[in-house]
Amino acid sequence: MGVNWVGLGTIVRRDVQRMLRVPIQVFIAPWSSALLFIFVFGYVLGGTMRTIGGHKYIEFVMPGVLMMNIITAAFLQSSSAIYFSRFMRFVEEMLVAPLSYLEMVVGSLTTVVVRATVTGLGILILGLGFGATTIESWPLFVFWIVAVSIIFGLAGILVGLWSKSFEQLNMPVVFFLTPLSMLGGSFFTMKMLPDWLHWMLWANPFFYFINGIRGAMIGVDEAPQGLSIALTLLMIAALGGLVWRLFSRGYGLRE
Repeated sequence: MGVNWVGLGTIVRRDVQRMLRVPIQVFIAPWSSALLFIFVFGYVLGGTMRTIGGHKYIEFVMPGVLMMNIITAAFLQSSSAIYFSRFMRFVEEMLVAPLSYLEMVVGSLTTVVVRATVTGLGILILGLGFGATTIESWPLFVFWIVAVSIIFGLAGILVGLWSKSFEQLNMPVVFFLTPLSMLGGSFFTMKMLPDWLHWMLWANPFFYFINGIRGAMIGVDEAPQGLSIALTLLMIAALGGLVWRLFSRGYGLRE
């Protein structure tokens, strides 16, 4: 059986149109937030902060800021899309359409990658325009945007299937995504922590995402890129298999 390109394109077009109806929430908000970080860390505090690895503090912080926004954008896109499709009951139309479960997931993730990529590129342009960052490796930069957006797109689908209320839908952002991003090395290096707290970074998957994109942008790596990439691909495989399994069982879709 071949790919249902018409159905796949319809899913993507529907989600993109839904996304574009709220451009301030989807794009302007994260870009404005990044601009505020550039102003505070680059101009207000920039003169009082020491350099890290030969880079200005704003250059060190920008990859973490960019990654935090990519993670949030990817998660919110997929979680809200699947939740509201269940809430409004139009998920039933997708279930009776001639689409495989893989095509449903790929269609959802395509829009996630589009939103995360546009968000990330917008922040990068702001950073480059204000001299707050550079790019050491474009292939690695693209890899990290796409790979991390897929991970949190899949995580968002899981939460969207599980959530029974809008409050539950937003709980992971408050209690997991934001704290783990903050504690993943966005604003500090491992050397700034006492030795007995180093485990906090090594055990935090967000550390590898932030470390990876920081290496791609300014060439500063605290963990081997190979290790970060391997763990990221493993997470994609594990989450992808879980999402496909839940879709095939109809979990949260036929209840």
